[in-house]
Amino acid sequence: MVTTRKQALQSEAAEAPDNLSKHHAPENSCLKPTDSPSDSESADSDSEPVKKKVKIDSQQEDVGDKEASLSTVRQMGATERGYIYFFFRPKVDNDDPASIDDVKNLHMLLVPRPPKFATADDAQAGTGTASEDDTQDMQLLSQADDAVPARPELDDAEQHYRLLTVGKKTLPDPAAHSGPGRRKESFWATVTAVGDDLDELEKGMGEKTYETKTRGTRRDPRARLAARGCYAIVNNEARIPSQETTYLGYRLSHPAPPALGPVHAALGIHRAGAFVLQVKNPETPGSGATTTAKAVSFPREIMHAVFGQGRRGRDPRGLRFAPCAQPRMLDYAGVELLLVAVRAGEAGLEESLGDGRGDALTEAAETDEELSVGEIFRELWAGEGEIPEVLNGEWI
Repeated sequence: MVTTRKQALQSEAAEAPDNLSKHHAPENSCLKPTDSPSDSESADSDSEPVKKKVKIDSQQEDVGDKEASLSTVRQMGATERGYIYFFFRPKVDNDDPASIDDVKNLHMLLVPRPPKFATADDAQAGTGTASEDDTQDMQLLSQADDAVPARPELDDAEQHYRLLTVGKKTLPDPAAHSGPGRRKESFWATVTAVGDDLDELEKGMGEKTYETKTRGTRRDPRARLAARGCYAIVNNEARIPSQETTYLGYRLSHPAPPALGPVHAALGIHRAGAFVLQVKNPETPGSGATTTAKAVSFPREIMHAVFGQGRRGRDPRGLRFAPCAQPRMLDYAGVELLLVAVRAGEAGLEESLGDGRGDALTEAAETDEELSVGEIFRELWAGEGEIPEVLNGEWI
């Protein structure tokens, strides 16, 4: 027997096909719809009083936002691919370098490119009707081919680039200090230049003269191209934040293996290799790369989600080092990096990048071996031979 307004409402709800369309869900229900003004205005005085919403502290809201943004800021898989060029600059007034002692700087030039499978040529090639087997093959290839760069345009100066300067003039050796309980060799590097005009870069890599009070006119020789290849930056799939790792892997196309010589051995350049890539928190003290590093200011979401500012580590500024969650973290001149050598060779490249990416990068570099040295220079800038060639691996 119905005796109250409340019991009448409950009886009506039991007979309705969808009671969520008529009555509010419990306060702890994940299905609770947003109250509309008409619902609240038409509520009867005999209905249960509406519970007051608990005000959440703004600091707790910020923590929730940081946790939510962590999964959106960090990109998974191959986050970037492109072409890598290794340059070295001889010491002042030295036109005949004969060893690493005659080297002033080692540079890595990264020129990002879109994935090869995403280019217009590939899109046009796939406009026909694909069979089921072809579709399956494309799905299998797409994961690996996200590490393969599209061919660069020749004589096109308008290309995005980053110039990295390695602190110790040689790349870290994956074989050094190898073994259980031993730390891998790691070196500092700094993003010294970022831009979109390779012609401007050419000026910076060219010969420089300057005056000194004690020695008069001094001259920095031109930087010299030692090697060229394909690279990819890959974020692993980690279950917990402490397992997150960013790999920078490369495979040379030039010079061919017989021409790898004393220059490459001294600079630590292998035919293929992979490093763990970490970015230094610009707000933490200390500098391992250079005392003249430019001030860097990352966006708020990077500081919170990647370095864990205010929520990770003992320092309120967050972790001192973090994986390169997004390639845009490298687009700030002055950013300091830590390169940790992990593996060398094509097998090591595949093991680091995973999912066939290392093998795909190797195949792409092998295809590029047909390019002439002249075409390699035209990828960067017009005017072949402006930078002396050392692609034969011998000191000049």
